[in-house]
Amino acid sequence: MTDTTQTLPPSTAENIAELTLEEKASLTSGGSFWTTKAVERVGIPAIMLTDGPHGLRKQAGSADHLGLAESVPATCFPPAVGLGASWDAELAERVGEALGVESAIENVAVLLGPGINIKRSPLCGRNFEYLSEDPIVSGVLGAGLVRGIQSKGVGASLKHFAANNQENDRMRASSDVDERPLREIYLRGFQRAVQDAQPWTVMCSYNRINGVYASEDPWLLTRVLRDEWGFEGLVVSDWGAVNERVPSLAAGMDLEMPTSNGHTDAQLVAAVRDGSLDESVLDVAAGRVLDLVRKSQAGAGSITGPLDADAHHALAREAAGRGIVLLKNDGDLLPLSPAASVAVIGAFAEKPRYQGAGSSKINPTRLDNALDEISGYAGHDNTFFAQGYTVSPRDTADANELRAAAVELAGSKDVAVLFLGLPEAAESEGYDREHIDLPADQLALLDAVLAANPNTVVVLSNGGVVALPFADRVPAILEAWLLGQAGGGATADVLYGAVNPSAKLTETIPLRLQDTPSFLDFGGMDGHVRYGEGLFVGYRWYDARDIEVAYPFGHGLSYTTFAYGDAAASVDANGDIDVCLTVTNTGTRDGREVVQVYTSLADSTVRRPVRELKAFASVALAAGQSREIVLTVRREDLAYWHVAAQRWVVEGGSYLVEVAASSRDLRSSASVTVEGDAVSLPLTRESSLGEVFAHPVAGPIVQAALTQMMSTMDGAASIMPEGVDMMRMMNSFPIGRIGMMAGEDFSPEMIDQLLAMANAPQS
Repeated sequence: MTDTTQTLPPSTAENIAELTLEEKASLTSGGSFWTTKAVERVGIPAIMLTDGPHGLRKQAGSADHLGLAESVPATCFPPAVGLGASWDAELAERVGEALGVESAIENVAVLLGPGINIKRSPLCGRNFEYLSEDPIVSGVLGAGLVRGIQSKGVGASLKHFAANNQENDRMRASSDVDERPLREIYLRGFQRAVQDAQPWTVMCSYNRINGVYASEDPWLLTRVLRDEWGFEGLVVSDWGAVNERVPSLAAGMDLEMPTSNGHTDAQLVAAVRDGSLDESVLDVAAGRVLDLVRKSQAGAGSITGPLDADAHHALAREAAGRGIVLLKNDGDLLPLSPAASVAVIGAFAEKPRYQGAGSSKINPTRLDNALDEISGYAGHDNTFFAQGYTVSPRDTADANELRAAAVELAGSKDVAVLFLGLPEAAESEGYDREHIDLPADQLALLDAVLAANPNTVVVLSNGGVVALPFADRVPAILEAWLLGQAGGGATADVLYGAVNPSAKLTETIPLRLQDTPSFLDFGGMDGHVRYGEGLFVGYRWYDARDIEVAYPFGHGLSYTTFAYGDAAASVDANGDIDVCLTVTNTGTRDGREVVQVYTSLADSTVRRPVRELKAFASVALAAGQSREIVLTVRREDLAYWHVAAQRWVVEGGSYLVEVAASSRDLRSSASVTVEGDAVSLPLTRESSLGEVFAHPVAGPIVQAALTQMMSTMDGAASIMPEGVDMMRMMNSFPIGRIGMMAGEDFSPEMIDQLLAMANAPQS
C-alpha cells in the first residue's frame, strides 16, 4: 500500500500569503490523476481523492476514470439503486461509516460520492448510482451517507452538481430547465444534503445548465451553493469537466481534476499578471484547497488496518436485504419452505450482476452468488440449477437447448426461482439505455417456465427499472436491483424469510417507456436537452395525468401487514408540520414499514403536482406491536420557488397531509392550516391588471376607476356577448397599455403616479 500523505508539521507556514503566485495556482489543480499537488517548500502534502460511491475504488496501478484498470480489494456495498430502496437514512449513515473506514485505511482523503442526481428517465445509463426520482429521498439519504463517511475523518464529494440526468453527450449537452423545476426538483436534494451534512466537497458536473457549463457558472457555484445554502467546503470538478480554467475559477470552481500537467496553472498565473483575474479570487480557491488538506490531515493515521472484511461483508448483506423490493406475492408463495424442491434458473443466479460499469466499479473482497446461498437454505440435494440463457457474447451455448433444459427442470420441482435481468453492457457510465425491456430470450424463457410451473418466482437484476409485461401472470416478483457483493446471500435471506422484505420503490415502474415524463425530450438534440415535463418528474407526472403504472413510487410489500391509525397534523413553534399517527404490525412476523407523508394544497395559486413527498420514516415493529410515530414536514420543504420574487415562498392555506404506504396507497389524512409568507412585488407598466387589482394600494383605485369608466361607456353593454365578465377579460391586460382603451381616464402620467404610489414604502 502506497502512502500518499504526510503530516503537516506545526511549524509549517499555512498562511496563503506566504505562497508564491505559481504555488497558489498549482494548488488548484491535480498533481496526478487522483492526487492534488504538494508544495514541498512549505510542507503542504498531496492528498488523494478517489472514486466511490458504494465502495472504495483506489487503483493500484495505471489510472483511469472508467473502471478499466484494477483497483485494491474493497467492500462493494449495494449501489444507490439498492441502498435507496431502504428509505433508511440511519442505514445509509452506517454504510457511509464503513466507506469512511476503508478510505481512511487506504489513506484516501476524499471519496467521490454520493451521487444524488434525480432519476428523470429510466433510460439514464447511470441511474444505478442515483437514489431516487424524488429530491427529498435523495437529499435525506445523501446526507446520511455524507455524515457517515465524514465521521471517519474522510471527506465526501456530493455529485454531480447539477442537472446531470443523462449520459448521452454528457460532456457538452445543455440541460435546459425552467427555474421552478431546477430549484424544486433538481437542486433541492443537493440543498438538503449540503445544509444538513456539509460535505467537504461538492463535485460540479460536465454538462451545461441553460447554456452555461456547470464549472463556469457563478450563479450555481457561488450564489446558490455558497451565498444561499451556506456551503463551506471546496468545489471540485468532475474529471475533465473544466472547459475554461480562468472563468471556472472566477465562478467558484476551486480544484480542477485531474492534472493538466501545469498548462492551466500557467493560464491562471498569466490572467493574474495581465489583470483579467484578481489575485484575491485565486487566494480564496487556494485557501479552500489548504483547508481540505488540513481537514484530511487532522485525522490521518487514526484509523489503521487491517480491514475487518467479514464485518463489512455482513453490513453489505444487511443493506442488500433491506434494498430488495417485494413487488408481488400472490397466495403467499414467499417465503419459500426449505423443504420444497427448488429449480434455480438463470445465469444471474450463478454469476451475479451486482454493480454497474464505469468509474464506480469496485473490486470486491468476496462475492456471494444466489445459487450457493439458496442451497444453504434448501440443501444441496434439494436445489437444482439450469442456466436458461446466456448473458455474455462469448457464451456459445445453444439457446434452445438451454431453454429446454430449464423448462424440463422447472416442471419437475415444487417451485421455480427464475433470475432475469439486464446484461452488463446495457447499463454503464458514458451512455444511456435505448429501451426498458428485458432481453427477448429471457421473456420467452419466462413464458415457458411459467407454463411448466405456475409456482414461479421472478428475481430481477437491474440498475434501472425495466418493463414488466408479465406482472399480472407471475405470482411473486422480487426487484433485487444491483446489490453489491453480498446480494446473493441477501436474496436468499429474503426468499426464505430470514429477512422480511421492507424496501420500497424510490422510482416509479411504468408500463411503457412511452408513458414516462421525459419520453419526447430525453437525450435532446443539437446539444440541448429540454426538460419539458417541468415539475412533473416521476410520480408527480403519473399522478397528475392519472396514468396507470406497473408499480407506483413508494410501493413495496412485506411478509407481514401494517395498519395505520388516524393521522393528526399540527404546526409547531418552528413552523414545521408534525404528523402523528400509530402504526401497528398486524401480522405474525417482525417487520419494518416505510411510512410516507405527502402534502398538497388544493386552492394553490401556482401549478403544483397532485401530491408531493415531504417526509418519511422506516419503522421497525415486532409482530403485533403498535408504535406512535411523529414525522416532521419542514416548513422550507413546503415552499415553492417564486420566479418573480426570486425566492422561496410558503403559500398559506389549508394543506392536506396524507400518510401513505405508496404514492397511490393513501392510508390516512389530516388537514392543517399553514400561515403563508408575505410577497409584495413592485408594480411596473408590464404588470397585468389582475396583478394591479390584487395590490392593496393600487387595486381599489384602478378597480373603482375602471368600473366608473365602463358604466359611462355608451353602448358598451350592448356590444358585449351575454355572460362575458369584462373585468375578468381584462385581467391579463398590462396596466401600461390601459390608455389604449380608457383614453384620458388613464393617461401615461396618471399611470406613473399610480405606480409610484403603489411602490412607495408603506408606513
